[in-house]
Amino acid sequence: MEAISFDNIEQLRSKISPDFDPWSKPIEVSQEKINRFADVTGDHQWIHLDLERCQRESPFGGPVAHGFLTLSLLPAFDFEIDWKVVGYRNVINYGANKLRFISPVPSGAKVEARQRIVAVEPRPQGTQITTESQIQVVGSGKPAVVYEGIFVYVK
Repeated sequence: MEAISFDNIEQLRSKISPDFDPWSKPIEVSQEKINRFADVTGDHQWIHLDLERCQRESPFGGPVAHGFLTLSLLPAFDFEIDWKVVGYRNVINYGANKLRFISPVPSGAKVEARQRIVAVEPRPQGTQITTESQIQVVGSGKPAVVYEGIFVYVK
């Protein structure tokens, strides 16, 4: 695996690409996971939790995951890339340029993710890397989440 120092701006910029890395290994979004997320966040909307009502009233035919639950899975995905950033003290999640919840994730579905680097900029405290991520239900061909995240790798 290629190790790239967090302060090697040119080498990191060489990883900027219009193409995404391969899809990750899938993660199941179980109803139990959805229920636990609802408890943690206090978001107990019926569209996530009430099976009978969802079958009657939801356009999705059953419960769906919270959009932020789906987004929060990003650190858990096992991405198969052949390089990594090294030498930094810690990484700060600096925010997002874009976040869209495009399609639903049904309870019990498996989701996969892919990423690409879209920008690398030196900062006084380290290096800022902007990534674009997509999460989709396996086999759907349509993103459930599109997220452009900003991360600062600190000296």
